[in-house]
Amino acid sequence: MTKLNKFIAQSGFCSRRKATELIKDKQITVNGTVTTEPFYEVQSTDAVKVKNKLIKPQDKLLYFLLNKPQDVICTSSDPQGRTTILEFFRGFKERLYPIGRLDRNTTGLIIITNDGELTQKLSHPKFNISKTYHVITHKPVTPAHIQTLHKGVRLEDGFMKVDKARIIPRTKNKVELTIHSGKKHIIKRLFKQLGYFVEKLDRIRFATLNKKGVRLGSYRPLTKQEIQELQEL
Repeated sequence: MTKLNKFIAQSGFCSRRKATELIKDKQITVNGTVTTEPFYEVQSTDAVKVKNKLIKPQDKLLYFLLNKPQDVICTSSDPQGRTTILEFFRGFKERLYPIGRLDRNTTGLIIITNDGELTQKLSHPKFNISKTYHVITHKPVTPAHIQTLHKGVRLEDGFMKVDKARIIPRTKNKVELTIHSGKKHIIKRLFKQLGYFVEKLDRIRFATLNKKGVRLGSYRPLTKQEIQELQEL
């Protein structure tokens, strides 16, 4: 038997956290009856519907690492008709979704999967998943500002500091920066506060994964070892 919120996550419909929200919002029925109990034990004979759509656990879990190019939206669909990240995976019937969203013009690593459990884990702030970026600014970055990034910068939504930051050797306006915060536009906002405009932002590492062997605009499946390492974080 499986708890209802986990059952929904395993179906690939959404993460376990989102499933719990849907249950509490009375969007879930079991055998035709609305249930608001996330920990209800689903029986093998139960018919579970989300927003009146029958769901069932997926037979196969898929994991991919995509090197996202510019001008690609990290959503399943876009009302403005822009290219979405899932258009790279049109040949798959499974319901896939991204972990670690990136802005439209930010390039780099992003995980694509139908594993709702892993999505919840890698997206939740309490797990402190680290991400490393290359940041190109419109003017040279001073060593003093690198120290400021380590010490912390006060933004409109709180005090923020990075895990690591360094000016890449033989450059003046290219910084390698590691951060675990998932706040929206956090890197661009940090540099803006220090007087810099970010011209290019590229994620080169996500958790235990790096860009080696994944060209811009291409993807590869994760290995069993990589999946295990992510699950053990």
